Amino acid sequence: MADQALKTDPFSARDTFDTGSGQAGIYRLSALEKAGLAEIDKLPFSIRVLLESCLRNCDGYVVREQDVKNLAAWSPATAASGEVEVPFKPARVVLQDFTGVPAVVDLAAMRSAMERLGGDPKKINPLVPADLVIDHSVQVDYFASDAALDLNIELEFSRNQERYEFLRWGQEAFDNFRVVPPGTGIVHQVNLEYLAKCVFLREDHAGTVAVPDSLVGTDSHTTMIDGLGVVGWGVGGIEAEGVMLGQPIYMLMPEVVGMKLTGELPAGATATDMVLTVTEILRGQGVVGKFVEFFGDGVAKMSLADRATIANMSPEYGATMGFFPIDEETLAYLRRTGRTEEEVQLVERYTKEQGLFVTESTPPPTFSEVVELDLSTVEPSLAGPKRPQDRISLSAMKSTWRHDLGEVFNKYPADGSPQGRWEGEGGQPIEPGAAQPDPAVAVADAGFDGVEVFWEDKQFPLAHGSVVIAAITSCTNTSNPSVMVAAGLVAKKAVERGLTVSPQVKTSLAPGSRVVTDYLERAGLDEDLEKIGFYTVGYGCTTCIGNSGPLPEPISGAVEEHDLVVSGVLSGNRNFEGRINPHVKANYLASPPLVVAYALAGSVDKDLVRDPLGTDSDGAEVFLKDIWPSHEEVREVVDACVLPEMFQAQYDNVWQKNPMWNAIEISGGELYDWSETSTYIQEPPFLVGLPREAQPIESLVGARCLALLGDSTTTDHISPAGAIASTSPAGSYLQANGVEPRDFNSYGSRRGNDRVMTRGTFANIRIRNQLAPGTEGGVTRYLGDDKNEVMSIYDAAMKYQESDTPLVVLAGAEYGTGSSRDWAAKGTFLLGVRAVIAASYERIHRSNLVMMGVLPLQFELGATWQSLGLTGEETFAIPDLNDSLEPRQQLTVRATSPDGKSREFLTQVRIDTPVELDYYRNGGILQTVLRKLLDE
Repeated sequence: MADQALKTDPFSARDTFDTGSGQAGIYRLSALEKAGLAEIDKLPFSIRVLLESCLRNCDGYVVREQDVKNLAAWSPATAASGEVEVPFKPARVVLQDFTGVPAVVDLAAMRSAMERLGGDPKKINPLVPADLVIDHSVQVDYFASDAALDLNIELEFSRNQERYEFLRWGQEAFDNFRVVPPGTGIVHQVNLEYLAKCVFLREDHAGTVAVPDSLVGTDSHTTMIDGLGVVGWGVGGIEAEGVMLGQPIYMLMPEVVGMKLTGELPAGATATDMVLTVTEILRGQGVVGKFVEFFGDGVAKMSLADRATIANMSPEYGATMGFFPIDEETLAYLRRTGRTEEEVQLVERYTKEQGLFVTESTPPPTFSEVVELDLSTVEPSLAGPKRPQDRISLSAMKSTWRHDLGEVFNKYPADGSPQGRWEGEGGQPIEPGAAQPDPAVAVADAGFDGVEVFWEDKQFPLAHGSVVIAAITSCTNTSNPSVMVAAGLVAKKAVERGLTVSPQVKTSLAPGSRVVTDYLERAGLDEDLEKIGFYTVGYGCTTCIGNSGPLPEPISGAVEEHDLVVSGVLSGNRNFEGRINPHVKANYLASPPLVVAYALAGSVDKDLVRDPLGTDSDGAEVFLKDIWPSHEEVREVVDACVLPEMFQAQYDNVWQKNPMWNAIEISGGELYDWSETSTYIQEPPFLVGLPREAQPIESLVGARCLALLGDSTTTDHISPAGAIASTSPAGSYLQANGVEPRDFNSYGSRRGNDRVMTRGTFANIRIRNQLAPGTEGGVTRYLGDDKNEVMSIYDAAMKYQESDTPLVVLAGAEYGTGSSRDWAAKGTFLLGVRAVIAASYERIHRSNLVMMGVLPLQFELGATWQSLGLTGEETFAIPDLNDSLEPRQQLTVRATSPDGKSREFLTQVRIDTPVELDYYRNGGILQTVLRKLLDE
């Protein structure tokens, strides 16, 4: 290692510059241009940041000189080739508690394994700074009350005591690891408002050096920080652990799509409407696995909060990230959010020295392709009923809802298309019927007039389309003062006109940080929101992650008894089926002011453009346009009420601000004291009994299909985050261990316990496994005997393990869409699945499968399990799977049907890089890193 360290800075790029507070080192990209290796001005800004990392970390060992040269030569053609590998060493890691707890569990397990193998446990320690923000554990149990916040926090600490004790241990046991306590805010908003610096000062072999802020995070919406000019994206927890332990992220050189934004938002349109439009366009364009970089005069006129809103939803349009380079608005935002003038000067001087700063005269770089959007064409919109890319114009919402509801009850699309908005996702596409029904008739036949419900001394109708959840929630929108203030102004005008919220609506306000409460209070809008039921319920990721809490029993009972398709409207980024609430099938993403409007309307079967929301105290009709604020009204409040001192006050000593967190007692030293009786934290089996040397890759023979899935199977389908059903395998396990259903908490909160999470894999209540047609939920047919018995996927997997039968999963396109959920790969592995064969993969989940030692295979272009005539009843073999495996090679799969007939089909190995192959050979990234540390 010492010899390799001598090769640092082979391009003589290290220089110094004036930070405004003294001299610091800089690795100048211009040195590569002087050497004839790059034309820096033509490189996308996001590529320049990756290049600086390669240049600064080039040691001829982990990052080679050729890696720098390859990236410096980026062009649309080389990126499109899919052949050039790039190492990236981010400056830091960000975690949230749902994904952060299992990451810390794995680090603790690595320490235990290191000791068992005779190594030094202290070697398992973050080498790269890591911050964990506890934001995913608060649930909306209490609402519409000024006591809701305190009661929800008390429940949060009661439910999560074991998890919080464990995280407190990790905070003390590991270096370079900080924890932001519960009740502070949503991880991405805390990152945007406080953790991110745009440029850091660090130490290298020659002293202080300026480093562009960059990160990976264990949440797919880590991309929000791209709006601040910080390169960052979501990865699975296992990949983040590798980064924390000093491993680079290896990726194929990305294509960079330029999106040119022109014009300005028209009256009535919000940043949420803008991002739903961008999501629709880019998802249709096909940007999965690519970088998107925004430019144009529309960007220059856009607030940084609006940029962050667009960047946040990169996972929804499928991009690795959506990047906005640093400019004057970035510097202004840093000042508005209370960063010091010294920090702002460092950012400005460094980025201008390095060619990372954009001005009006900066020519756009070269992109792989360019997409354009005139922002003046954006109109008020929602997205749903279960996918964020399915945008609906507000003016078309009622007719679209009725069309979609017709699909539900007629079981095929009313427009005769082969796949509807409801069926198909996570299941087999529905074939069109012979006749085309009238959706309005289908709605009436479904009992649209509804039923009468009694709750809290109120009687009200509940029908298809009734809004039962209206939640101002999620990092996407609660970080943006313009839409939060707009929601408050809608509430204010509604109160002034005497409008009230329908009694069946569960209203909630979950600000992304306490600063939001400060500026709403300063504007006096908090009182108006509360008057129509939008009390603060917590500071964290609530309804959007599935922590919506239960509906009142009379409402949920009526939904079940009458099979009602009720609705949720939330200012979130995810509305996948089964995610938001088990009783709410239709969920629509909308801006915070539209959430308030639909709470007032009480139903999505209402045309908010043409129909009145209600009548005022004088009996006059009140329309949405009557209470909708203008851009000027919103801007005046934001300018007057969002102040730098609010950010400074809320983030001052943020690590110690929660007294309930500080009071948690911790025990243990460098090794965690695992408890067999814990139902939250268990030592995972990945590293138990690990041999020092990797074992040979073996062929797959006699494998059975565990699940046969359709297109767009999400990580929510594979590893749900929300409620645990009492009748599920996970629920049975918890009850057998003395946990009452009221104390189950959620799958997300139980991710430190593999025994719960393995039982919860493929347990989403809406997943449709075509191996057991006509069913819904986590069931399959067990094919190990002649009974073909239908049972839970977990029970079937355990029976297959008893006979040493390996398993495969067959899936359609976009397998693993959605959250960066490492348990979707961990649970798959622990069920005994050796390979997944899909038509295509979403980026993060494919990577996570490899990092857990599960082989991702992809059908040849255009082929599917349906087109190949596969039923899932076959036995599968991959005879040529052995130690000669290469990245992206072709492998033949042999499927033998029950009648003994065999067919073969080609697949591509989706192990994309040599480093990923190294992970796979070792059985996963944790095993790879552990063995390397043992050998040092």
